[in-house]
Amino acid sequence: MSSKRRIRKVLVANRGEIAVRVLRTCREMGLATVAVYSEADRGALHVRKADEAVYLGPSPARESYLVVDRIVAAARKTGADAVHPGYGFLSERAELARALEAEGITFVGPRPDSMDAMGEKTTARRNMQAAGVPTVPGSPAAIAGEDEARAFCQVIGYPVMIKAAAGGGGKGMRRCDRAEDLPALWQSARREAASAFGDDRLYVEKFLDRPRHVEIQVFCDEHGNGVSLGERECSVQRRQQKVIEESPSCVVDEAMREAMGAVAVRAARAVGYVGAGTVEFLVDASRSFYFLEMNTRLQVEHPVTEMITGLDLVRMQLEVAQGERILAQDQVVRRGHAIEARVYAEDPARKFMPSPGKITYLRVPGGPGIRDDSGVYTGWVVPPYYDPMISKVVAWAPTRDQAIARLIRALEEYTVHGITTNIPYLAAALDHPAFRAGDYDTGFCARYEQDLVRPPDPRLEQVALIAAAVAAFKRDHDEAAAFAVRGDVGPARGSAWARLGRASALKGRLR
Repeated sequence: MSSKRRIRKVLVANRGEIAVRVLRTCREMGLATVAVYSEADRGALHVRKADEAVYLGPSPARESYLVVDRIVAAARKTGADAVHPGYGFLSERAELARALEAEGITFVGPRPDSMDAMGEKTTARRNMQAAGVPTVPGSPAAIAGEDEARAFCQVIGYPVMIKAAAGGGGKGMRRCDRAEDLPALWQSARREAASAFGDDRLYVEKFLDRPRHVEIQVFCDEHGNGVSLGERECSVQRRQQKVIEESPSCVVDEAMREAMGAVAVRAARAVGYVGAGTVEFLVDASRSFYFLEMNTRLQVEHPVTEMITGLDLVRMQLEVAQGERILAQDQVVRRGHAIEARVYAEDPARKFMPSPGKITYLRVPGGPGIRDDSGVYTGWVVPPYYDPMISKVVAWAPTRDQAIARLIRALEEYTVHGITTNIPYLAAALDHPAFRAGDYDTGFCARYEQDLVRPPDPRLEQVALIAAAVAAFKRDHDEAAAFAVRGDVGPARGSAWARLGRASALKGRLR
């Protein structure tokens, strides 16, 4: 390894739990760290965890986290010699990688040309077709507008999936079943894609009936080595957003795992890929698999792979960015079963409306085999500007049944006050007979919505109101009693500051 490639200071160009996650590994490796933040994130956990922090701009992502020039300027200002993009935001933007390269700053991710080849979804499809990888039928390039989209959909037939050409993670993605629904869905997808990725281009793909979403984690180095770290099943999705992920998949046996892994590594090598990447597939009822897309970054669900392999994927990213070699395929050891559940600040009983606000109390789960990746704390105000995910809870156990039981137990321990979360929804999904049996697909959440979404119990709301009233009465009564000891008529006598001083003095004497 050349000494000039040695990374000493890492700027994390992201926020929330993934920024905290990257900062932790950097600390273990003895690397100095820099956080970036928007106005809404001044007091965020990732800002507190870093050695330095640089203000980017206003709260909306398009004015802060999505501005390439500000990220590069922050790295230059702080002397960071590497930038880790996390996931989302600019993580799949070759523009950032090229701008950093021009400054002599290492981008902890693939080369810009590989990002162009795989990060742009329609280009990736063409490259995979050329490499002999089976793909889902779809438009060969981004579609210019609604009229062209309508004509293409008539050719391949409905239902179709409208997808963002420049991103993933369920953003800018809509299922369209009828021609008359296309205009509204097309505009909605465009707006979301522009907000999430700064790019509103869309393409269309044929919708497969009841597919399973299975992805392969790959890693490649600059010396021509590539390995598969196994699969993750991500079929529990709500509106194309992953909710629960697990490994191994119930539908993948060893022969299929080896075949999918070989295809995924071949796909990565075909574009000279370096670093961590995920090749996503759709698996049909006959267990045939089709290339969907490649995410040229670390995935949200990477802890699942870490739990079953014992590897630190962020450390591997940093090592590869320094020119080091990765492990050999026969050194990859997978053991047990891992499941991840994404905790969102949203209210399932109210159509999953976001629930921003102040977290007044937080107790995260623990115990054997439990991992909580979080970017929040008691007193933190969850902002309304970004994805509402606040945490990822992961359980590992020797068997799938034990992992399910362990994760349900962990969710029962997870306590958040001040905001509403989807924790009861996650527990219901894990405990559902279809999930326990491994008999599910990407339509699981929609199919069993009535089983998973539990309406608020009006009796509990009444109990909460009564409890609040009792607490208020007790607080007022205790305050009045404290003042009475001093001979005051009640709380209204004297100034507030004087009353506070007398109450403090009284408490001191009674201890």
